[in-house]
Amino acid sequence: MTIFDSLFFHFFNHYKKKQHKKANNIASFYLTLLQASLLLLLGVFFAVFFKQMHVNTMSATKAWTLFALVIIFLMFKNWMQYSGRKRKVLNVKVLKKKKLDYSIWLLWFLPFGFFALAYLIALAG
Repeated sequence: MTIFDSLFFHFFNHYKKKQHKKANNIASFYLTLLQASLLLLLGVFFAVFFKQMHVNTMSATKAWTLFALVIIFLMFKNWMQYSGRKRKVLNVKVLKKKKLDYSIWLLWFLPFGFFALAYLIALAG
């Protein structure tokens, strides 16, 4: 199991108690947001790095288009992975393990911290 699986089930089990029908959607949205923020952070870092090294790889428009396509792919992948039978099998594995002790609020602010860090790196470059 990956860290993304653990985070998904942490959110899923947290919201399952309060909003039973929307728990899967909320956890999938969070996971997609987290993966998108990490992807943006890496993309901005490499864009600034390549700009300083005077390497011309791709235009900004093509990079944003590629970013949007990857986000759509991530949404589809997370929807397919965490709905249905695989989610139930992974949920049994998670229930046997120790629960995560992270605050749900800290985990919600994590993607926004990555967005802020990406913004700061973009300003520095």
